[in-house]
Amino acid sequence: MGYLEKIQGPDDVRALPLEALPELAREIRERLIHVVARTGGHLAPNLGVVELTIMLHRHFRSPEDKLVWDVGHQGYVHKMLTGRNDRLPTLRQYGGLSGFLKRAESEHDIWEAGHTSTSLSAALGMVVARDLQGEKGKVVAIIGDGALTAGMAYEALNQIGHLRADLLIILNDNEMSISPNVGAISHYLTKLRTHGGYLRTKEEIEQLLLRLPQGKRLTRVAERVKESLKALLVPGVLFEEMGIRYFGPVNGHDFTALDEALQQVKKLRGPVLLHVVTKKGKGYPAAEKDADTFHGIGPYKVESGEPIRRVGPPSFASFFTRHLIRLAERDPRIVAITPAMITGSGLKPFLERFPDRLFDVGIAEQHAVTFAAGLANAGMKPVAVIYSTFLQRAYDQVVHDVAVQRQNVVLAIDRAGLVGGDGETHHGVFDIAFLRTLPNMVLAMPKDENELGHLLYTAVRYDGGPFALRYPRGEGVGVPLDEEYREIPIGSWEVLREGRDLMLLAVGPNMIALGEKVAQLLARRGLSAGLVNARFIKPLDREMLAEFAAKRIPVATLEEASAQGGFGSAVLEALAEAGQLGIFVRAFGLPDRFIPHGSVSDLLRDAGLVPERIADELYARLRGDALAPSVREEGGIGS
Repeated sequence: MGYLEKIQGPDDVRALPLEALPELAREIRERLIHVVARTGGHLAPNLGVVELTIMLHRHFRSPEDKLVWDVGHQGYVHKMLTGRNDRLPTLRQYGGLSGFLKRAESEHDIWEAGHTSTSLSAALGMVVARDLQGEKGKVVAIIGDGALTAGMAYEALNQIGHLRADLLIILNDNEMSISPNVGAISHYLTKLRTHGGYLRTKEEIEQLLLRLPQGKRLTRVAERVKESLKALLVPGVLFEEMGIRYFGPVNGHDFTALDEALQQVKKLRGPVLLHVVTKKGKGYPAAEKDADTFHGIGPYKVESGEPIRRVGPPSFASFFTRHLIRLAERDPRIVAITPAMITGSGLKPFLERFPDRLFDVGIAEQHAVTFAAGLANAGMKPVAVIYSTFLQRAYDQVVHDVAVQRQNVVLAIDRAGLVGGDGETHHGVFDIAFLRTLPNMVLAMPKDENELGHLLYTAVRYDGGPFALRYPRGEGVGVPLDEEYREIPIGSWEVLREGRDLMLLAVGPNMIALGEKVAQLLARRGLSAGLVNARFIKPLDREMLAEFAAKRIPVATLEEASAQGGFGSAVLEALAEAGQLGIFVRAFGLPDRFIPHGSVSDLLRDAGLVPERIADELYARLRGDALAPSVREEGGIGS
């Protein structure tokens, strides 16, 4: 039996001798590589923090000491060392372990983070609460160098330094942005600064200078010399200037170096930052070579690292980029913006074609949106490509800097709808509700990858203000692309299937496919149900709605988004405003709860968005029968 199999919690990690840790790290990496090959997930970030996670659990007693991970996708090793290794194969599966940290999953999961750059603010709150309540225990925030591209991290650092908070910050630098590799001078400075004698000697020299004639003047001169040398030699001068004592860099894969550094810094009081340099993908050649791809990856072949791809059309993101390139070739005003998601949003081909017209602003969604507004203000046609879940972080900027000023910004909302294994923090299910209420906003979603191109063409030609275009994660429908683009009239819907007894208004490809199945089931039971591609969520096609109302045709809406405040709500509001609520209207969407992780098909079933249940309810409602048993189950269809 290996070391990993014997570990049931952090106490077992602390019981191991230091010389056993390299073998434990090897076993952890082997386990991660094989499990994630089946489940998919965030492999490279976790391979990079194996040694660091082991040492954190040796030096701190979780949960009495609080380990606040900035992003849960670095938390797989933490899960393995806190009693969940046996359940690791259920990672990201419906009913299994979350791909992020979950407070309901373990007492050791102190903080849930699907979005980055929150750990410092949260950890500071925990420090202040601890001190006000007279409690014990250390608070340790683990944050990556990429997370320091977000403004929220600096807002927290500013207050941490101001309060002189007793907080240990671990900067996990994977050599992507902040500092150079560990070198001889850096290693020497780290040993010098983490040695207690350095701090004592510094204080003694200052006291000696103060006793000499003109001692204060000499002290000030010495301080200026020290600061100048520090700026030249110490990479952490920024943190020092903010009042946070900096130590490092330390090799994050060297157990002895980590052990020495943590022994020293955990004894200190006040704000301290330990800079640890790691390598994403460490120990797996394919992930080391291509950390971007293995940051978040689906199932793959362990031997080669080659992704296991399903046979089918390319993703909606890749079709979006294909359309964007074609349009940018015709219009030099078009530029693209992404918040650190070039790979995730499939924008690499655009970068290769237009290296000067793609701007990766880092993990800074707020800046991305206002930057886009500034570009639009100066006559450009910016397309801000942002995941739906991440656009939530920039809502104020969408309101004030884009919508109020009626800037011609295209918001390309990637991964709109359910996203599967990433779970509740990443599902793109709220953007309809929070965007459709904004004046001056156009909000649309295509039925397939071909219509995606026509809507994007419409969006970049539109000069009436912001145009939000949402599209799902996953494969395209598999339709051919038209050679020429055409503008689609703003607010127009498309009837895909005529119906006399009911009209299904569906938003997006998944719901259109669902609507078609519902219509077929109802047809077998004698009901003629039509299907509408409700591609514009705002403005609605009020003429078509008025036609249905005039003919007294019942309406049901289908959306893969929150039913509260969503497309169905918009339809109900429009009919009420027109005094046409005399017809039957049923809004189907996601229920008023956070949707867990799992396959999209499992999650749709969990939410009640399956054809049999919807057809049962609609038939029962329209024919006046008692509700079908399948509809009466709890947790069913959102309304």
